[in-house]
Amino acid sequence: MTDENKHYQKAASGQPLALEKRMATGDGRRYSPSIGRNRDVVRDAFLAHMPRRGQVLEIASGTGEHGAHITEAAPDLTWVYSDIDPVSQASQQAWREAVGHDRLRGPLTIDTTTEVWPDHTEVAQSVALFCANMIHIAPFEAGQGLIAGAGRVLASGGRLMLYGPFARAGEIAPSNARFSEDLKRRDPSWGVRDLDLEILPLATAAGLRLAELVEMPANNLSVILEKE
Repeated sequence: MTDENKHYQKAASGQPLALEKRMATGDGRRYSPSIGRNRDVVRDAFLAHMPRRGQVLEIASGTGEHGAHITEAAPDLTWVYSDIDPVSQASQQAWREAVGHDRLRGPLTIDTTTEVWPDHTEVAQSVALFCANMIHIAPFEAGQGLIAGAGRVLASGGRLMLYGPFARAGEIAPSNARFSEDLKRRDPSWGVRDLDLEILPLATAAGLRLAELVEMPANNLSVILEKE
């Protein structure tokens, strides 16, 4: 654990939710090295398969970089941050203040492990949800709650985009297997999830279907689920 990461909210195991040292700036914005590597490809996948107009609710927004980067390229999009970690929320607020537009909102506090999300106008008005690199760095209940919540929030045709590593029907890339084992050593409730065996059945139960599946660098996927 780095000294910087000790300030982040902890999992039940006592491990910080942030797996990497996030660089801070003088204005309060934080930068994630992994987002720096993938933000362009995530943006491009979002713009190709998700709404470019309306309001997007991001779950577990982390540093806030994805929302700032995507809205710069989509001028008709409003982005609502949410998180359960105060340090991350402070970075999201700093990104709101730093960008050259007023289309970043929040941060809200949304814990997907709870059955009912807060009754915010920003939640009810969302045409899409976005969540990057959360469901493997959280108890499985967080992923269950995320997908169930998407089923409640989204209208027909609304979309949820998940980005991160996944296994497929019991098969997993060696790099993702090593990553998953490392996660489980940190917290036994964490780990890379199986898209076909664990995630898609939850989607079906929530009234969502698999609309698009985009292969991403480093054995990651962008999974686009659509409300039926």
